[in-house]
Amino acid sequence: MPRLKPSNVIIIHPDLGIGGAERLILDAALALQARGHRVTIYTSHRDRNHCFEEARDGTLDVRVGGNTLFPAHVGGRLHVLMAVLRQLHLVGEVLGELARRGGTTTTAGEKKEEEEDDIFIVDQVPACVPVLKILGPRYASQRSKSKKSKRQRILFYCHFPDQLLARRDEGNTLLRLAKSLYRFPFDWFEGWAMSASDKVVANSKFTRGVVSDVFGQGRLGDVRVIYPCVDTKATGGKVVEDEAIIGDNLWGGKKILLSINRFERKKDMGLAIRAYHGLGEEGRKGTRLVIAGGYDTRIPENVHYHRDLEALATSLGLSTATSKTVISALSIPDSIDVLFLLSVPTAFKQTLLSNSHLLLYTPINEHFGIVPVEAMHAGLPVLASNTGGPLETIVEGETGWLRDAHDVGAWTDVMRKVLFEMDQSERERMAAKARERVEREFSLAAMGDRLEEEIVDMLGKPRRPFTLGLQELLVGVLVSGIAVSVLVAVVLRGL
Repeated sequence: MPRLKPSNVIIIHPDLGIGGAERLILDAALALQARGHRVTIYTSHRDRNHCFEEARDGTLDVRVGGNTLFPAHVGGRLHVLMAVLRQLHLVGEVLGELARRGGTTTTAGEKKEEEEDDIFIVDQVPACVPVLKILGPRYASQRSKSKKSKRQRILFYCHFPDQLLARRDEGNTLLRLAKSLYRFPFDWFEGWAMSASDKVVANSKFTRGVVSDVFGQGRLGDVRVIYPCVDTKATGGKVVEDEAIIGDNLWGGKKILLSINRFERKKDMGLAIRAYHGLGEEGRKGTRLVIAGGYDTRIPENVHYHRDLEALATSLGLSTATSKTVISALSIPDSIDVLFLLSVPTAFKQTLLSNSHLLLYTPINEHFGIVPVEAMHAGLPVLASNTGGPLETIVEGETGWLRDAHDVGAWTDVMRKVLFEMDQSERERMAAKARERVEREFSLAAMGDRLEEEIVDMLGKPRRPFTLGLQELLVGVLVSGIAVSVLVAVVLRGL
């Protein structure tokens, strides 16, 4: 496969928070930037106090726009409509900047050879893809001062079909009907917009299969898999607080069982609590369950689910504590069974991984799941649901275990095995296997190689044909979507 020449890579992502999709898109940017490509990330939202370090410290060129005309939601509703409108607003700004941008310059002010091609990478929301397909080449032609014709391609990275993520079972019959009407045009539009891209890739074989089932065989072409990654060259495992280094004696050397996920109901961290309770009072001596993850006070589900998890643990007779900072987490009493850590810093997360005995990954049908890969990179075995992405990342008995998420006793049995039955040589063997697998399949270098391979393949083929005869229908669908959205808002206000 020929090497991709230096290109102008433009990444469009809706919100640079601290979720798995954000981690993936930043890693993709880092991998391509390390290979000499000019990478710019455009987003409609970035909270510098609630994002990954690379999104705020200047490592990557991040530009925020498309957020002045439309809010992120209206009264906690209409998220998908606002996401589409904000992205279209953002892409208008991107195209304007693309038209104005000339060749890059060196620090000495000398002209550098212009990048070979323009590569757009879009994820999560495909609304802008038809716009880029139609208008992108026109804006690029205004920019280019060379006689050489530049190629322009669009790659859509599919984490999971948005229409399957939408919650449609809330409220009474009238509300559910209104939601179904509201979602219908957007569900149709999602597949139509994705088909405008020149290539679609997915984050796992599981997601690829779902994409094929939802949008049909062949509509999106040959969907390839590019796995998310971890930076295996990064250093981690320690964190400095008040000039004191935390080593391998976290919380007095307690045996830690760790769960890392966003505080969302679909992540089912309650399974970890129930399985931990199954160890019994004697089995829990000298241990602690730590539940850490993304937590945003702006998101009601995060707040409510955290409270529900606390109530569940308390009802089972487990003592709990919640910490929002590393300092408060380190000072909790020895008697605490379950510790909730809200949005812990990356460095402390690495400390948790390096000091734990087992990672508990509880979601069912997770699209990929980067946390198990991060744990394996740290040499930590993983216990996960035997569904979705973990089937592709975890090797049974070698890097972890896969169990039925509905069989709480099976999860307790694995916990007991890891805590009390495994010897040091077995731990070291599993840690070595895990690190080897991550380096080979899920490293930043591996992701960069696969991204470049797919881009080169995309550039080597004609642009994918796009049916423009549906434009009138598209306008009608969008107008009906807006009308239905207004109807839904009125209905909700009256309920």
